[in-house]
Amino acid sequence: MSFFGNLSTLFTTQKQAGKAGAPKSSHAAPKHNPKAQPAQPTQSAHPTQSAQQTVLQPQPQAQPKPVIAPQVYEDAQTIIRDAQAKAREIVVEAKDQSYALRAKTEQEIRELNRQIEEQQRELNRKLDRIDIKLTQLDERDTQLDTTKAQLEEQKGQLELTKTKLLERLEEISGMTKEEAKDTLLDGVEKKVTQQLAQVIRQKEEEARKDADDTAREILVDAMKHGATDYVSEYTISTVEIPSEEIKGKIIGKSGRNIHAFERITGVDIDLDTSPTEVRLSCFDPVRREIARVSLERLIKDGRIQPTRIEEVVAKVSTEIGKIMFEAGKQLCQDLGVYNLPPDLIQMIGRFKFRFSYGQNLIAHTLEETRIGIKIAHELGADVNVVKLGCLLHDIGKVAEDAEGSHVELGIKIAKKFGISQPVIDCIAQHHEDEPFTGPEQMIVYIADAISGARPGARYENYDAYVKRLENLEEIANSYESVKQSYAIQAGREVRVLLDPERSKDDDVEVVALKIRDRIKNEMTYPGTVTVTVIREKRGRQIAT
Repeated sequence: MSFFGNLSTLFTTQKQAGKAGAPKSSHAAPKHNPKAQPAQPTQSAHPTQSAQQTVLQPQPQAQPKPVIAPQVYEDAQTIIRDAQAKAREIVVEAKDQSYALRAKTEQEIRELNRQIEEQQRELNRKLDRIDIKLTQLDERDTQLDTTKAQLEEQKGQLELTKTKLLERLEEISGMTKEEAKDTLLDGVEKKVTQQLAQVIRQKEEEARKDADDTAREILVDAMKHGATDYVSEYTISTVEIPSEEIKGKIIGKSGRNIHAFERITGVDIDLDTSPTEVRLSCFDPVRREIARVSLERLIKDGRIQPTRIEEVVAKVSTEIGKIMFEAGKQLCQDLGVYNLPPDLIQMIGRFKFRFSYGQNLIAHTLEETRIGIKIAHELGADVNVVKLGCLLHDIGKVAEDAEGSHVELGIKIAKKFGISQPVIDCIAQHHEDEPFTGPEQMIVYIADAISGARPGARYENYDAYVKRLENLEEIANSYESVKQSYAIQAGREVRVLLDPERSKDDDVEVVALKIRDRIKNEMTYPGTVTVTVIREKRGRQIAT
């Protein structure tokens, strides 16, 4: 790069020297025009003044021609000599660099040649070693072939010897080979039978002894994996109010606000429970939740009037629907269940606001499904059937159709959405209403029982429970034809015995319908209540 830089400097200096030696047009004097006439003086009224002006006007003088100074010529010569000297220096420097580059290149070529020669020698050594290895392998193959031939020959001799020995043994024993084999096996079997029986009994005892421990370990491990971080909501639907004045706004003029609220939401409002709270009661948990959120917003807003109540309830109903869908979607994702219909996911989301004896259905379903999945893995059952069966086993509890038990409603819902038959069997058999058809259905039943029956999972107000049983029997006993009545199965069934002397056979259906209607209209109860009416007439005689 220095060579080309010096050449560039040389040409630049020569151009500057040429510009310095050239004459500049700015110093050239203008040429004298002999034809130019002097300006005539103007006529004036004062001749003396005009003459003075004529005399005082200066005459033009001729300009000298430009001449190149000797000094400029000498400077140009000096610059040319300097440029020639620099050119010679540049040429010398270029030659030096060329020689250095050539020497470096020759050195690198010699180094590369040396490396190539070294690699060639190394390759030759490796090829020699490979030739030696190949020679040894050939010799080894030859030895192996020889050894194989010898072994084949020895094998033939051994077979011949074995055949001769067997023939000799048959001659000595008087039995053929198969007969001797059968005799030997019979003897061994008789000898080992007693030992085998003893071992079998021992293994059975160990299996029975370890069965309970193994089952306990499986269940404990399943419950450990089923532990959830969802806390059951052991609360009632109450709304805190800041002051007694809010109660007056809730009631409104002539009770129009409270009547409008109860009519729109379908929820009863109790204002006499506490001065600082309002209690909401409704059997439908979704309606109760909508009413609670709506009332909280109305209290916060302060504008409690029928029109405003309708707007707030409608808005909250839409929001609750979205909340339920997201809750159902999250539960399905937590359990690894996908591709369910959106309407079914919306129904599963209703678990968020549904409680069974204080146990939230989302918590119960999540816990039960994890237990069932673990048991299914341990037993080698169909995990997908167990997973979906545990997820949908209580779907009937959130059905909008109130006719029938939650098992029957769950079967209808599953068939409506095209769920497979094994999963429908899980729903139908999880309370032993039908015989079990497979291990998956039994696993769903076991997981449901573990989750619902474990200590602390559920609670119930025993006073209200006893009161409900008493009311059921009281309604049944209120009819004259009833002799006795019993509330059984935790209040899910009422068994009524009619007095045959005061009733007829047709009264069985009539009394059952009357009791059913009074229970539906007068009582609040979870699930369904079956009314069974029995009438029988017994004849009794004693022979002496």
